[in-house]
Amino acid sequence: MTISGSPLVVAFGEMLIDFVPDTAGVSLAESTGFLKAPGGAPANVACAITKLGGNSAFIGKVGDDEFGHMLVDILKKNNVSIEGVCFDAHARTALAFVTLKNDGDREFMFYRNPSADMLFKESELNMGLIKRAKIFHYGSISLISEPCRSAHLAAMKAAKQAGILLSYDPNVRLPLWPSPDAAKSGIMSIWKEPDFIKVSDDEVAFLTNGDPEKEEVVLSLWHDGLKLMVVTDGEKGCRYFTKAFKGSVGGFAVKTVDTTGAGDAFVGSLLFSIAKDESIFQDEAKLREALTFANACGAICTTQKGAIPALPDTAAAQDVISKSKSK
Repeated sequence: MTISGSPLVVAFGEMLIDFVPDTAGVSLAESTGFLKAPGGAPANVACAITKLGGNSAFIGKVGDDEFGHMLVDILKKNNVSIEGVCFDAHARTALAFVTLKNDGDREFMFYRNPSADMLFKESELNMGLIKRAKIFHYGSISLISEPCRSAHLAAMKAAKQAGILLSYDPNVRLPLWPSPDAAKSGIMSIWKEPDFIKVSDDEVAFLTNGDPEKEEVVLSLWHDGLKLMVVTDGEKGCRYFTKAFKGSVGGFAVKTVDTTGAGDAFVGSLLFSIAKDESIFQDEAKLREALTFANACGAICTTQKGAIPALPDTAAAQDVISKSKSK
C-alpha cells in the first residue's frame, strides 16, 4: 500500500503532547498559559514526510484518552498511516511541558510514569507494516524502559532481516533517562545497527565528550555499516560523511521562534529524498541537493510554534532555497 506510488517510511516510537508557554522567555512556573502542540520526534518525522508528498506510517502507543485520540486524529489528518498505532486503556498519553527561551531554544519537563508509549509490547508490533517499508526510522526514547525497549529491538531486527534501511536519530532527552551515563550507554547500545544516523552537534559533544566541530571527534562515531552520517549544526547547516566523500552544506537564515521539530523536519525531508532515490548515498551532487532541501525544511519549521503545524511543504522549501540563491 503506497500513496502516490511513493515508498513507505515507517517511524517507530513516541507521540505525545507538548505544552508550550504562550509567552517565550518565561519559566514554566511563571507561564500563565500554554498552547497544546502534538509532538514526539518519530511522529513528527512521519508527518514531515507526508507533508512533502511522501508515504509514511507511525508505530507507537497512546493512551485511550482524549489526548491519545486527538494525536491519532492529527496523524490521520496528515495522511500518516495509523495501522501500527495501539491504544492503552490503563496508561495515559505522555505529556511534556516545554519552556521556550528567548532564542527559541527549549527545556523540557515530562509527565510519563509510565505513559502509554513506554508500555508498547513486542506482541503489539504490526510486523506486516514494518516489512512493507523502504526505511524504518526510530529514536532512542523508546529504548529507555521495558517493555518498549524489547519491542523496539524486535522491530529493528525484523526490519534489518527484511533488508530495510534503518534510520536512527538519537534525539537525546536527558531528563527522561535515569542518568546521563544510562543515556549514553542506551543510545550507543544500538549504534552499530543503522544505515543512516543523524546527530546534532550538541549530541556529538554529549556522546563523545569531545569538540563537535572537530572532524576526528565526529568520525569517532562512524561505523563501517553506515551509508551516511549527518551532523546538524543548527542555523549553520549540516556536515555529511559517507564511505566515499564528506562535506558541509550551509543553512538558511530565518527568524526563529521555536526550534521544536526542526531536526524532525530535516530528517523527514532527507528520508523522503532517500526513499525516492537510494543512489543519494553514492552520488554527492544528489546528496548535497537533498541536504539543502532538508536544511530549508528545518529552517522553515523554526519560524512558528509547535512541530507538526510548522512542517513545510515542498513549495515552501523550494521558495526559501530560490530566495537565498537570488541574494
